[in-house]
Amino acid sequence: MSEELIPENPETEEAEPVKQRKNGLYPGVSDELAASMKSGWADTELHGLEPIAQAGHTAARRAALSARFPGERLVVPAGRLKTRSNDTEYAFRASTEYAYLTGDQTQDGVLVLEPKDGGHEATVYLLPRSDRENGEFWLDGQGELWVGRRHSLTEAEQLLGIPAKDVRELPAALTEATGPVRNVRGHDAGIEAALTDKVTAERDEELRVFLSEARVVKDAFEIAELAKACDITARGFEDVVKVLDKAEATSERYIEGTFFLRARIEGNDIGYGSICAAGPHATTLHWVRNDGAVRSGELLLLDAGVETNDLYTADVTRTLPINGTFTPLQRKIYDAVYEAQEAGIAAVKPGAGFRDFHDAAQRVLTEKLVEWGLLGDRSVDEILELGLQRRWTLHGTGHMLGMDVHDCAAARTESYVNGTLEPGVCLTVEPGLYFQADDLTVPEEYRGIGVRIEDDILVTEDGNRNLSDKLPRQADEVEAWMARLKG
Repeated sequence: MSEELIPENPETEEAEPVKQRKNGLYPGVSDELAASMKSGWADTELHGLEPIAQAGHTAARRAALSARFPGERLVVPAGRLKTRSNDTEYAFRASTEYAYLTGDQTQDGVLVLEPKDGGHEATVYLLPRSDRENGEFWLDGQGELWVGRRHSLTEAEQLLGIPAKDVRELPAALTEATGPVRNVRGHDAGIEAALTDKVTAERDEELRVFLSEARVVKDAFEIAELAKACDITARGFEDVVKVLDKAEATSERYIEGTFFLRARIEGNDIGYGSICAAGPHATTLHWVRNDGAVRSGELLLLDAGVETNDLYTADVTRTLPINGTFTPLQRKIYDAVYEAQEAGIAAVKPGAGFRDFHDAAQRVLTEKLVEWGLLGDRSVDEILELGLQRRWTLHGTGHMLGMDVHDCAAARTESYVNGTLEPGVCLTVEPGLYFQADDLTVPEEYRGIGVRIEDDILVTEDGNRNLSDKLPRQADEVEAWMARLKG
């Protein structure tokens, strides 16, 4: 019996046997089977491929990165598979930095920018197609017959517009590299090991921060993707409304599964764990267990977003009366949040401070809480200064949006929350009021009611554009929309 070998390093003659699954039904591979598997396969190389739609944009992003760090080697990994349980892995999602700079989403990929002639020469290091000669394609758990075909390096070059090399050669090359190096950490332990004596935490963090801030202003491709994500998300919300009766018969998970189906049909995935919070669960900001009851007469807070195939995500919230009609108290609270969101959206415009929309929304919510007698006789300004309204508003009113649902998170404070809005910035506006079920400081009828309304807002040259406006927000419009969808 023979055992097929897969090279550890294509530049050496060392090889290790393909690991067989413990307790597999086949103890080995016969010489005859090995010979059979080496031949009789058609040539499937793809020719004349057109570059991906964002190739021009990724080239511009790499040029900006090159200009920021002249003379330095820059290393940006996609990441590796992560084990979920035993020999099964989580679905792979390339690191945001890598996908942003290449448009590629394959595991183990690494982008390297080598200093050259005052600029940089980019190379994307990838796993080539699994080898037909050594048996990798059918014996290895990540071989082509097990998980699907990878692009050849030549195909990848055509698609991405970047020279491509075998990633298995990269660790050795990085180990021998000289000169200053920066690496995006946290995605590939093998790459980090190869660079361990060449990088510093401070320099690597500067690279991460730059790439985060580079995404603050979206280019035309990104704006189109975010608009697409919002449109698909709107259809997902419509799907949910149509099956609320089935959710009542089961649980919040019916809602979660319904939205997920739309995300997988029209996009890559959900952009984050869907919050399908019915009744008092709506007062838990990130309720993702989604295992509670769905009851007529209560509210459903649905916070969900579709991630497109190019990894841009929407982030939308609607609070819906499960039976299609708000009670008077539900409507009063809902209208207060709607008024706060209207004030927040109006504050989103070029030249405004990032904090302005938050301040505008919080002021409206605070005025309502005072009007309802929940904050005593303090003035609105004093309450805001002390943050007392936060007992029932809890969170900030929005965040940057893009490839990450909380995009640009590593940006410096002066470039983000203390920064100034400009055309191309995309953010969420999402005020909310949450009255916990055990909050004895509010009237009993308020307890267990949570309302949030969230939309994805693009800063334009003359104001803003609501990318998620296909979903109604005003209470009467929400009720009419739900009635129409339920037939």
